[in-house]
Amino acid sequence: MKPKKILLGILITFSLVVLLMGCASRPSVGEKGSSIAVWDLDDLSLSKGAWPYLGEILSSQIIDVLKKRGDYVVVERQRLLLALKELHLGTTELVDETSRLKLGKMLGARWMVFGGYQLIGDQMRLDLRLVEVETGKVRKAGHTTTRAADLFGWMEGARKAAEELL
Repeated sequence: MKPKKILLGILITFSLVVLLMGCASRPSVGEKGSSIAVWDLDDLSLSKGAWPYLGEILSSQIIDVLKKRGDYVVVERQRLLLALKELHLGTTELVDETSRLKLGKMLGARWMVFGGYQLIGDQMRLDLRLVEVETGKVRKAGHTTTRAADLFGWMEGARKAAEELL
């Protein structure tokens, strides 16, 4: 009789532990109300300069996806630029991701989107990373490839890569 009670006690304890573990939820990447900042995408192409504002254009597509989704509070690009100005920093001084993360932390962003695009031959590749500001860890990544001659394809590619992050 006693072994049955011990076995029953172990089963009940195990069941409670499993139940409690299932109830505990870790914050999701798309946690509603989280602040997110999107940096202009970097041109990683060998021959740069053909499209000087392309990084800004592509990042605006990513911001549009985030705003429409409604899960995030998007830190406006103007706030990033004003913070740079107040700190007497130029964008060239924010080349490294660590400096950008510090700025994001100052602005209250929980997440940041970094990325780049590269034109190679007749293809354009776009890569994005969703980084947790507090830890600097990449939580998700997304990429897309499209024809280099298709500007609207580039913008749609940026939107698709942003959806992959969410």
